[in-house]
Amino acid sequence: MQNKPLVNRRTFLETAGAATGAAVAAGTFAHPAIGAVKGANERINVAILGPGGRAQEHIRILGNLKEETKLVDIIGLCDVWDGNDDAKRGLYYSAKRCGLDAEGKDKDRITKDYRKLLENKDIDVVLIATPDHWHAKMSQDAMEAGKDVFCEKPMTHTIEEARKLVETVNRTKQVFTVGVQSTADPRWREANKLITEGKIGHVMQGQTSYYRNSNVGQWRYYKLTKDMTPKTVDWKMFLGTDFGLAPDQPFDRARYAQWRCYWDFGGGMYTDLFVHQLTHLILAMGVRLPRRVVGAGGLYLEYDGRDVPDVATVVADYDEGCQVLISATMCNDVQLPELIRGHTATVRFDPSPKGGYSVVQQKLEGRPAPPGTNQGEGGDKFTPEQPREDTRALWEHFLECTRSRNPETLCPVELGYAAIATVNLGVRSHREGKAYYIDKETGNVVDADSAWAVRWEERSKLRGKPNQIQGWKAGDTGSLLESPEYQKLGGAWIDGQDPAENA
Repeated sequence: MQNKPLVNRRTFLETAGAATGAAVAAGTFAHPAIGAVKGANERINVAILGPGGRAQEHIRILGNLKEETKLVDIIGLCDVWDGNDDAKRGLYYSAKRCGLDAEGKDKDRITKDYRKLLENKDIDVVLIATPDHWHAKMSQDAMEAGKDVFCEKPMTHTIEEARKLVETVNRTKQVFTVGVQSTADPRWREANKLITEGKIGHVMQGQTSYYRNSNVGQWRYYKLTKDMTPKTVDWKMFLGTDFGLAPDQPFDRARYAQWRCYWDFGGGMYTDLFVHQLTHLILAMGVRLPRRVVGAGGLYLEYDGRDVPDVATVVADYDEGCQVLISATMCNDVQLPELIRGHTATVRFDPSPKGGYSVVQQKLEGRPAPPGTNQGEGGDKFTPEQPREDTRALWEHFLECTRSRNPETLCPVELGYAAIATVNLGVRSHREGKAYYIDKETGNVVDADSAWAVRWEERSKLRGKPNQIQGWKAGDTGSLLESPEYQKLGGAWIDGQDPAENA
């Protein structure tokens, strides 16, 4: 029986939590200067592409930062819809909210064609909060125009777009971040430090979920208004058909305002919700791109004309020798616990960031145990100090990165690529009825076969050692079995010879 305290609360807080907590409490992280640095007192001008529902929160935060620091301002907007005060989104509603004069001095920076804003030399940063199918094109064009980019999640609509975006960021050297606000929560990086030091042993499995419920159907709560018409909505630009982004189709208020319900523009819970959870989970676990992915689920209740399922699960397997499970339904809001299972301990994250996380030791015994006896409760509790607002903290860090030219934002392009590639493969698996492999070097996707299972079975036959997560520093800690003496009696009898005689 093994039940050793592999993590000491006081020591761990001194080595990991204190530094991270202090940084977040101060609202900043380290920003080593890389390349030309923007003056500390120079204002950063932001343009918003797609001032819809989510962008209104960004407008509020940037407005507060402008008022408090005078170092950031929104000077340009682009949306395909005129907008109105009832829906509280759209081009001219958002212009009023930002204090821009749509009929006067700011007219040239309030547009339905984003390319006009990219031509403006006064704009430093572009926030992209459009439907998913536009993210890659706008991000690419913005960086080619010399703009830094804050792109809402998911980073792209397809895997190929994500791979190319990684190349663009690396080539242009523009600062880029994905708007996954939970990456401003210090728990994930703190947990990763604990994990890489071997405090939970070999990482076996991560688990997360994003369950919701609604009496009108998910995303149908985005209101349709009578004045959403082809006269007020540039439908051709919304579709992006001329750019190869979505197929041509008749105008439809529901497909415009509730686009997350349709594959042409988004990915339902996969891209709207799973990306949130998966991004911070793999950040904590120390993995990025998976090797094999399978998705399952279906559309079992929300029969309102949508495409996307209301029940879904994605399972991703990694070369590091571990697995991630993401699951949800849009018709019941009881969550699965969010946790990372190691061989010797479990990290369990509280549903509330302020609740911190716990490290719960495993009892390793050489006898069978019934299921359900361990719910991952108790253990050592850690509560790193949280930022006052996660999205604001993400912005503060990103803006400091743009000043120092530090590419290491809280959600850099490689992390965004890993997240969207995983969930996108889950979508393909669900829709096409196949499991998939992805090549980490090329991004190529092929049908899965028996090779994955054969690979690990061969390692077992050879009595090999486990692979480990990125950044692992703990050698064989918590990664090897303690074979009982009697195991030497095992083995094939060849020509009637007992293998134990030569053991």
